Amino acid sequence: MDRQDGKSQLYTSIVDLRDEAQAVNLARFFRTGPGQYGEGDVFLGLKVPVTRQVVKRLWRTCTFADLEECVGSQFHEVRLAALLVLVQMFQHAKNNPLEQQRCVDFYLSHTLYINNWDLVDLSCYEIVGAWLLDKADRHLLYELASEGHSLWEQRIAMVSCMAFVRQGQFDDCLAIADRLMGHPHDLIHKAVGWLLREVGKRDRQLLVDYLAPRYRTMPRTTLRYAIEHFPPEIRKDYLKGSI
Repeated sequence: MDRQDGKSQLYTSIVDLRDEAQAVNLARFFRTGPGQYGEGDVFLGLKVPVTRQVVKRLWRTCTFADLEECVGSQFHEVRLAALLVLVQMFQHAKNNPLEQQRCVDFYLSHTLYINNWDLVDLSCYEIVGAWLLDKADRHLLYELASEGHSLWEQRIAMVSCMAFVRQGQFDDCLAIADRLMGHPHDLIHKAVGWLLREVGKRDRQLLVDYLAPRYRTMPRTTLRYAIEHFPPEIRKDYLKGSI
């Protein structure tokens, strides 16, 4: 990719679209204040559709060197652009397992920079989940979900299961949900509940059976997300613990 002032075209194209007023709103929305989960993150003020437009225009000319530069940027939207380019590169290499493996390896070696929930949710199941979809060994996700890994790596483990759930494969999703059920952070509670809800949209009885021994003790946020599409009266019974 052509470079301007030592920066890739992907980098400069994102930075040139900065919107200071919108950046303030995004910084607040993504909790970048002291002690918050996004502490220290810097926003340029681009909404996701704008970033996607840039990626759509430029991804075919991007190199891994460009991604290396962008994924480590201080700017949130530049990191997002790098991840969205990587998604495109992975999907374009569907008949090239070695190139897809390179994309997965790059992703997993840069999780330090995949450090907010949108960065995780817009990339992980399109890369890691899709890569594991036809593989029997999915221990990678269980490792990422284990203690000692970051909040964001644990969320990657959970949300990557979306690729399986969409294909009617639920076992790993439920197993990782169990592994993360006692997690202290609300962002994991939400991710677990979201994925359970997706299971329930495809197999309501499976979700009901899963919840039966767990719903009284699971985090309330997780339960609320999981039963979001249940009839109102049934939701009330779950929340009252009277199912």
